[in-house]
This record gives sequence, C-alpha cells and structure tokens, in this order.
Amino acid sequence: MRSLPQRIMEYAEGLPEASPLSPGGLLHLGNRAAIDQALSRLARSGKLMRICQGVYMRPVETRFGVRGPRIGKALATLSALWGETIVPCGGAAANSLGLTAQNPVRMVYLTSGPSKRLHFGAHTVELRHAPRWQLAAPHRKAGKLIRALAWLGPEEVEYGLEEVLPTLSPEDLEELSAARALMPNWMAEPVSARLVHG
Repeated sequence: MRSLPQRIMEYAEGLPEASPLSPGGLLHLGNRAAIDQALSRLARSGKLMRICQGVYMRPVETRFGVRGPRIGKALATLSALWGETIVPCGGAAANSLGLTAQNPVRMVYLTSGPSKRLHFGAHTVELRHAPRWQLAAPHRKAGKLIRALAWLGPEEVEYGLEEVLPTLSPEDLEELSAARALMPNWMAEPVSARLVHG
C-alpha cells in the first residue's frame, strides 16, 4: 500500500502550479496528525516547499532544475485561499508606472490580512498589512497609481498625477474618483482638483 507521503505527492502532482496545500485540505487522505507529520517530512526532503505555517506548495521542475512556483501565481492562489487582497507595494507600483527607476530590493506586497513572511525557496516575500485605501482598485491601474502616490508622499503627488492621469482609461478614472473617500486628505485634495478640472 502507498504511504501517506506518496499519496500526498500524487495528489499534489495532479494540481496546477502554485496550488496551496494545507493540512485541512488533505483530510481525505488521513488523520490530521499524520498529515502534519507527512507534510513536514516532504518539506524537509525538498519534495514540497513550506511557504508559511500550514501552507505548502509543490516546487516546479524545469530543465534547469527545481524552482519555486511563480510568485505572482502563488500570491493569487493565496489571496483566494485566505480571502485577502494582496498587491505589489507602492515602490513596485511607482516603478511599473515609470515614476521611479528604483527597483525595490526586497519583494514586499501589501495585504488586507496580517503581516507575514512567505518563503519560496531562495526568495522571501514580505506581506505587510496595509490600510484599506492603499488596497483600493487592487488589480487596476488606478489602484497602482494610489499605491505609487502613497510611496511618493505628499511632496510628489502633483508630479505623480501629472505623469499618470493622462494614461488612465475612463474606467480607471472612475475607480480613482470612487476611491477618493478612502484617501488621506493630502492625496484626496489634489486628486479631486485634477479630476474636476481635467
């Protein structure tokens, strides 16, 4: 008969890349204590990666060797698993909008959930709990602009708006307008002035 670790691996291999495995989702294979033990053993042997407490993922085998699952994909599945918003931090948003040439050294994402560190092999991702206004329009350019402005700070808001507002779609302008109620005053006022006067 196949051992519990073998059955867990067979199950994991049938899942798409970056699918999270947690003890509660494997109870059809055995009891909780045995599953916890098997997951720890599989993580120690490198067959699974322990992302954070209680969450594991299968590494991906490529012709260049074994790597962790793609970070973007993994964060999307964890966001769904935990029911949390997870988005790139303000520095990364500013960089992708062309507002800074600085590339964040550490991988930091903002989350509506608790702050924690995630481990993907050689890469560590830091999740930082952020206020609701910084998580507005999570996967839209408008949201990216809000996070970039938060990172730039009050002195640079006008510069950020001047550069990015002309590139926003009508939908994004609407999202930005709707998010004003959540923003701190130092951001809401210049955003309102720009949206009203074009």
